[in-house]
Amino acid sequence: MLRVNTSAAEGLASPAITMRTTEETEGFDGEASNTSMISGASSPYQPTTEPVLSRNVLGAMRCDMEYLRSYFGILKAVEVVLSFISFICIETIMMCSPCAGVYFFEFVSCSSFVVTGVLLLIFCINLHIKVPQVNWNLTDLVNTAASTFFFSLSSLVLACINHNTGSEIAAVIFGFLVTGVYSLNTFLAVRRWRSGNGCQGAAQTSEYMRARTASRGEMEARPELA
Repeated sequence: MLRVNTSAAEGLASPAITMRTTEETEGFDGEASNTSMISGASSPYQPTTEPVLSRNVLGAMRCDMEYLRSYFGILKAVEVVLSFISFICIETIMMCSPCAGVYFFEFVSCSSFVVTGVLLLIFCINLHIKVPQVNWNLTDLVNTAASTFFFSLSSLVLACINHNTGSEIAAVIFGFLVTGVYSLNTFLAVRRWRSGNGCQGAAQTSEYMRARTASRGEMEARPELA
């Protein structure tokens, strides 16, 4: 009798234990799911579209060899080199009296070297495409025209006021050379601007919109980034 009662008690207790174990397992699963949802909602590392946009921005910044081989790219590179040589020549002058012509030529050569170098870098890496609101060809035209005027003026002043030293003569020679290059670049830039080829605002806007459309298409193809 004791043996039968023990078996019966075990039979009755077994379903209860099984049901309790199932409920506890479900409770643990529910708690784990809630914890995962809470941690996912409060986590600062939410999926964003920033990696896609970063890749597109970096993809647009590439070296444009076609521009470097064009007339404008070659002229701009020559302008940077000659402006730098002119600046070095004027910096080697140890004594001057009066020094107004030397200081003026030094400022013009340094400014032209920096501004033209920055524009050359912008055009080489296609950074101007990312800012279509700026008419970059008109900006380049203004820079070349201003550099032509100030280089010619500073070279003329230095040629009239100097002590015939080697550094001053070299600076005057390179100053007139870079003036000639800037003049040719200005002539080509004006002709391009008048013909309408320099109005690249619409082309830049089209390129910018195409890049944004491609980015949106990639985000739609990857819904986990939404």
